Amino acid sequence: MQLEEIVKPAVLIALKELYDVDFNENDLNFQKTRKEFEGDITLVVFPFTKISKKSPEECANEIGSHLVYHSHIMENFNVVKGFLNISMSPDFWIYHFSTIKNEVNFGFNEAKSKETLLVEYSSPNTNKPLHLGHVRNNLLGFSVSEILKANGFDVKKVNIVNDRGIHICKSMIAWQKWGNGETPESSDLKGDHLVGKYYVEFDKHYKAEIADLINKGIAENDAEKQAPLILETQEMLREWEAGDAEVIDLWKKMNTWVYAGFDVTYKKMGVDFDKIYYESQTYLLGKEIVSEGLKNGVFYQKPDNSVWIDLTEEGLDHKLVLRADGTSVYITQDLGTAHERFKEFKMNKLVYVVGNEQDYHFKVLQVILQKLGFKWADGLFHLSYGMVELPHGKMKSREGTVVDADDLIDGMIEEASLRTAERGKIEGMTEAEVAELNRKIAMAALKYFILKVDPKKKMMFNPEESIDMNGNTGPFIQYSYARIQSILRKAKTDFDYDFKEAGFQLKELEKEERELIKSIFEFPALLNEAALNYSPALVCNYVYELAKSYNHFYQTLQITKEENENKRNLRLALSVKVGETIKNGMKVLGIEVPERM
Repeated sequence: MQLEEIVKPAVLIALKELYDVDFNENDLNFQKTRKEFEGDITLVVFPFTKISKKSPEECANEIGSHLVYHSHIMENFNVVKGFLNISMSPDFWIYHFSTIKNEVNFGFNEAKSKETLLVEYSSPNTNKPLHLGHVRNNLLGFSVSEILKANGFDVKKVNIVNDRGIHICKSMIAWQKWGNGETPESSDLKGDHLVGKYYVEFDKHYKAEIADLINKGIAENDAEKQAPLILETQEMLREWEAGDAEVIDLWKKMNTWVYAGFDVTYKKMGVDFDKIYYESQTYLLGKEIVSEGLKNGVFYQKPDNSVWIDLTEEGLDHKLVLRADGTSVYITQDLGTAHERFKEFKMNKLVYVVGNEQDYHFKVLQVILQKLGFKWADGLFHLSYGMVELPHGKMKSREGTVVDADDLIDGMIEEASLRTAERGKIEGMTEAEVAELNRKIAMAALKYFILKVDPKKKMMFNPEESIDMNGNTGPFIQYSYARIQSILRKAKTDFDYDFKEAGFQLKELEKEERELIKSIFEFPALLNEAALNYSPALVCNYVYELAKSYNHFYQTLQITKEENENKRNLRLALSVKVGETIKNGMKVLGIEVPERM
């Protein structure tokens, strides 16, 4: 239960007895007490001044005095203008800590919701490897899914692989022309990197053809359309949609290479999916929806046979849904995929984790589905995120243009290995254990640094800064957790660190103890807020502040050497609970915490 829910009834009674007015609990406005003031929760008093006919300060003092006098759980108060800062008693905090101390998954709700939420993320193209943008996408999608699960929702993680279209045909054409039968095995390249190599090769030759046509006096826009390579590629796409056996066989072979490469990268990132959809299997469903909508007047056809929809009344534009040659566009397959998912899962909400360059696309998608009469379309939500970049010159990709995910992860592990060797705290660890530790540190650095930024914001990922053991980083939080485990290992040898009944006899709390209990108490509400806002950044900030508070607690107070048994037991129990909470918070971020560092 949130602190606000505990305090509300007493405030309502105070208002009734002081001013003879029945307030609704929704009329009460509570805030978290600002750090510069003493208190655990703050009541905004301004709405009560008309009733009390007193100044905000007088009104706040009257309410505060009533609360402290009539309640044993509220110990003190102070007033700052129209804000009443309330301090809860040590008994209150110790009692509530005792009720949650044995809940290993405190803050997590069991799956109780009848609502099914689908979270779509990754959405790669099979013409190139996963890159830096995909890293942010996958980490966001996975973490948002885990946060929603922790709040009791039935969550399905889904992926749509863009495995067809003009971009795929470009890699296929290039491999046919210049591949000489090269395979992942013969080239010693991951399949996605090999196919990506030929996508780059296509672009190089295509640009050369455009330049040649321009030199012959053809306008650049016309040259882009008349270049032989692009004409061949468009013909291959038509052959693919017509089911040409040779084209289909080549398409299957190259996509198989890519899928094997993707699987390796997904495993490195620690993300997974409950179901993977393929555009090649859903675009026809979209074409059927367009055909039906055309009959019903939702869409219109131009003289060249292309199919469109007029969305100007919705403040949008005219949108193409089927090309003149009958081939589909992105929006076509998205219509089919969304409809197929609803038939399968009857989802209440579908969250698309896609970059902000697609904001317009998802507005259009939702409006089209609504115009088609699908009521579930109201539950579509685009979790739009900003671009992520690297500082210039760091971790360049093989082509020197786009940083792919494998290069980034390998570079992070290499950096973690150097840092671990410098610290020299790996005595007694096997080579395999050190390698696993470096992997965990590297991935924590990468994931935390990306997830701590509000999804809507563009961000700069700095590898060196992300892996620093000090500051707001994943490794700092991991180290804080490992420190707690070290303390508990020592305590288990010399002390009984169970929180005994004697712990209830404590009549006062040190400031550091109180702050830790308050922080732990806030974890469920924080997880709920993160779910409502689809924001892993809120969890990152919470876990960082909790780790900081524990480090201050550790440096200020004795723990294992505390002579008072009640205090020692409380501090050890707090250490256990902080460790569990850090671990659970990092878990929904997809980050592992090592037992020692």
